[in-house]
Amino acid sequence: MTTFLPAVLTPCIGVCVLDAQGLCEGCHRTGDEVARWSGMGDAERLRMMEEVLPAREATRT
Repeated sequence: MTTFLPAVLTPCIGVCVLDAQGLCEGCHRTGDEVARWSGMGDAERLRMMEEVLPAREATRT
């Protein structure tokens, strides 16, 4: 039996503007992370979504 796991979606919310620190004002990714997103594996994307991006968002507010 094959188990299908849902793909990790993008954090993009359509506000694609990089701030002075090089972070997107909408999703908090760097320009490099945005460019690499489609090539990242699900584990790396999930880590970004669950750990890295929330931590960045918390420091910006």
